[in-house]
Amino acid sequence: MQIVTTEEIAGYRVTEVKGQVFGLVVRSRGLGGNIMAGFRSLVGGEIHEYTAMLEDARRNAIDRLVQNANGMGANAVLRMQFDSSEIGQNMSEIVAYGTAVVIEPL
Repeated sequence: MQIVTTEEIAGYRVTEVKGQVFGLVVRSRGLGGNIMAGFRSLVGGEIHEYTAMLEDARRNAIDRLVQNANGMGANAVLRMQFDSSEIGQNMSEIVAYGTAVVIEPL
């Protein structure tokens, strides 16, 4: 599965547009992680616990995007983007979305 942020893939042409596709993940940091992150926020700098959680959530969102695109019969996703938001005080929603397409070499 090819996933790109561009509207096209060099050397390929789109033969069919399957439609919008997304992968969604909602994550919450555990109590221990929130306490450690709270201590880190007092001294400033990167909060590694949250960085790791969000990197993992983005990977999972892409995995779900690929599963959904495969289910639609696509072999590529164009214009892939991420969006995120907070749910409550300790949950993050990450969504990867784009356009599922069928491509073939030129």
